[in-house]
Amino acid sequence: MTTTTFPSAASPAQAARRRVVDAPTRVFHWLFALSFLGAYLTADGERLRLLHVTLGYTMAGLLAFRVLYGLLGPRQAALSLLWRKLAGLGSWAQAIKTAAQADASPAVNWRQGQNLFMALAIVAILVIVLPLTLSGYATYNEWGDFLGGDWIAEVHEFFGNTVLAAVLAHIAAIVGLSLLRRKNLAAQMVTGRADGPGPDLAKRNHGWLAALLLCAVLAYWTWEWRQSPQGLISPQAISAVLSGQGDDDGDDD
Repeated sequence: MTTTTFPSAASPAQAARRRVVDAPTRVFHWLFALSFLGAYLTADGERLRLLHVTLGYTMAGLLAFRVLYGLLGPRQAALSLLWRKLAGLGSWAQAIKTAAQADASPAVNWRQGQNLFMALAIVAILVIVLPLTLSGYATYNEWGDFLGGDWIAEVHEFFGNTVLAAVLAHIAAIVGLSLLRRKNLAAQMVTGRADGPGPDLAKRNHGWLAALLLCAVLAYWTWEWRQSPQGLISPQAISAVLSGQGDDDGDDD
């Protein structure tokens, strides 16, 4: 007796996935997000100042990597692609306006909207991070004492809050577009793949480069930790956090 095996209904759905983000871009994204979050949370007080500075330098290094990767890397990571996406902002905004005013709403290209929002967020963050890190360097080296006043620290704080606003707008766009399109767009930056048929936008994953980037960041963090007399997080800082005490006097001694 011959047994006929029918293909599983889930097989086509599982096969219809394409790579849209390569590994170096994903690792950069999460390392950058982690560094900014940590730097923002450790911005106040002296006990965690070395950790704050280390994370700030990490952001600067990651920015340099992203620029080089955007200039020398594959097409889907090219910086010029971001500008080409932004060129369609005016027409897409007009389509949204028309859809809101029309009785019978015309089709809106939400995929283009996703690309526009992502491009806007990336460009804004990349542009702002440079003055953020430069002003942070100047603040750490107390250049304000020579230039007069605390305006450098205020500039650094301003750019930090501006990056935070761009990050929150980026997250809001991801959530909003995920709801509108009924797809978890955030998962693409984790898995690198999107559901649906079509060719891979990222032809190669470049996992070796992602691993090299991660190892470089971890090696830098380790080096900074070993250079610090009490580590990047001193025992006093850990005790203060656990006990809920503030950093009023900023004295580690």
